Amino acid sequence: MSNLVRIIISSLLLIGTIALFFYGEWGWGILGILITIIAFVTVFFNENMLIAQFYLRKENMTKAAQWLSRITNYEKQLIRAQHGYYHLLLGLMESQKSPMQSEKYFKKALTLGLHMGHNVALAKLSLAGIAMAKRNKREATKYLQEAKKADKNKLLADQIKMMKDQMGMMDRQQIRYR
Repeated sequence: MSNLVRIIISSLLLIGTIALFFYGEWGWGILGILITIIAFVTVFFNENMLIAQFYLRKENMTKAAQWLSRITNYEKQLIRAQHGYYHLLLGLMESQKSPMQSEKYFKKALTLGLHMGHNVALAKLSLAGIAMAKRNKREATKYLQEAKKADKNKLLADQIKMMKDQMGMMDRQQIRYR
């Protein structure tokens, strides 16, 4: 359902709720306020994205993919602020199946914009892992530094440290094989 339809439905619910209060139906009016708030929230937070994030946290990738597939045209169904997060979720799911193919989703998510620093750090950390898998140390180092800078709350500090350690081991392996 497009956002325009959601806004129209929410506005009609608000008008109906005001009419209930006007006619003295306070109980139904309070229920109408709650329903109107839920309808307005779905304009800014798409329910399919919220449920897909829930299943991603539970590591149920099939259900998360099922809920994300319900978003057929993300440009019409999501507000512009959610476009990057949509591609981030697609990248996270794709990285479970084939990590090299998920690079395009992470790059698109970064170009569309992620507003929270830890999400930017997560995307850059994933790109660093992909660059390490491709044996591109310069690019992996660049993404790791950017991820460390973006992770202001140190939510991904352990993963960044682990990735740096793996990169150090990658150097030692190259020396052994020469």
